[in-house]
Amino acid sequence: MGKETLKEKTAKGLFWGALNNGTMQLLNIVIGIFLARLLSPADYGLVGMLAVFTAVAGALQESGFISALVNMEKPTDNDYNAVFWFSTLVGWGSYIILFLLAPLIADFFRHPELVSLSRFVFVSLLFSSIGNTPAAYLFKNMMVRETTLLRVTSLIVSGAVGIVLAFQGYAYWSLAWQQVLYITLTSLGRFFIIPWRPSFHIDLTPVRDMFSFSYKILITTIVNTLSQNLLTFIFGRLYSAKAVGNFSQAFKWDTMASTFVSGTIAQVAQPVLVEVNNDKERQTHVFRKMLRFTAFLAFPAMFGLSMVSHEFILLLISDKWTDSIPLLRILCISGAFLPFYTMYQNLIISRGKSAIYMWCTIALITAQILFVIVFYRQGIVLMVSAYTVITILWLFVWQYFAGKETGLRLLDVLRDICPYLVVSAAVMAVTYLSTRFISNLLVLLVVRVLLSSLLYLAIMRWAGSKILMECLNFVRHRRK
Repeated sequence: MGKETLKEKTAKGLFWGALNNGTMQLLNIVIGIFLARLLSPADYGLVGMLAVFTAVAGALQESGFISALVNMEKPTDNDYNAVFWFSTLVGWGSYIILFLLAPLIADFFRHPELVSLSRFVFVSLLFSSIGNTPAAYLFKNMMVRETTLLRVTSLIVSGAVGIVLAFQGYAYWSLAWQQVLYITLTSLGRFFIIPWRPSFHIDLTPVRDMFSFSYKILITTIVNTLSQNLLTFIFGRLYSAKAVGNFSQAFKWDTMASTFVSGTIAQVAQPVLVEVNNDKERQTHVFRKMLRFTAFLAFPAMFGLSMVSHEFILLLISDKWTDSIPLLRILCISGAFLPFYTMYQNLIISRGKSAIYMWCTIALITAQILFVIVFYRQGIVLMVSAYTVITILWLFVWQYFAGKETGLRLLDVLRDICPYLVVSAAVMAVTYLSTRFISNLLVLLVVRVLLSSLLYLAIMRWAGSKILMECLNFVRHRRK
């Protein structure tokens, strides 16, 4: 068999990426339903308060070197080895520091139980550091199939353990065990499924050479992490653990849905865009096609979840989570646009412009913080609404810089994505209004999902959507 073309590699990567994220989200739904029924909002709130610390420490140990390795034409064993030992040393150092800071974290959130809980949750840092370099190897070589199988297996095992512990009455500890076990299994699994192995000849010179590019990715990743966890962190200080738990639950379902799309794209976007980096016209063409694919999936998925959020929450995880329903509806609107962030960010990084990536992200979180400061006295719902508005509007900033780099025009982008946005919004509105008379929650959920899906696909088919045709042709080809 001859060497795969870029189109074939991209299609295969998107297929396995969709399978990966689709299977992961389906498993997360099943696991999430069990855990949400067994645990209280306060249990989720306590674990959610620690998320920002784990995420920032994880960003430090990765330090942007995954993107740096992927951007290199042919990274050497020494490049991989340097990043491996750097990540390992930072991971262990981070754990020691956070272990000592645990009492201060507990004092800040006014929950003494966070001392022992945080020290256990932070153990995941010791294992995640081992998996960073293998993750770069898998990403660079577009080994999406292997990544899919590993993540699915790890989630099944860790989810089963979490559910068993929850049944046994371990409360928030069941969530902690699930999180630590999943990270441990995926990190060790990455290490063992790739052919590369680290050596004890430690030379950190490649790290120093890559740092001029990677440190901007590092700063941006930390800022992104703070942005994603900003509201949880603030709510943890201002409100009860129950309120934080309701927001965490809404944020979890929103993230789960939007990650299906962004995760599918992210596993191929940067390697593919790097491969066509020397041809701006071709890169723009590839980027616009990925934008259309993103819009084709993101808008119906997220608008659909917003539409069915009431029956979804009440039916699947019970009425004790009622307060999370309005938050989920709002978050799904911004969640429809978040996958486009992934696209623009990968385009900017593939052009080697990590400084633009960094400063644009820093400016975003600054704007978000200002909005939160202005609206925090108005309650959680208005704060989340303001956060959503600024998140959507900031896409125009990313478009400005993408246009300067590649000549990509805003008008062309709007032509690419607006048809999917308008059709999705219209389909969900029609479905919602035409099914309001149904009182049974299960029937309502099933009818709305089926009706909106059929309407959307029928309109796409009638309109001659090339993305839909290519997806159908690829699936038919896979069956042969």
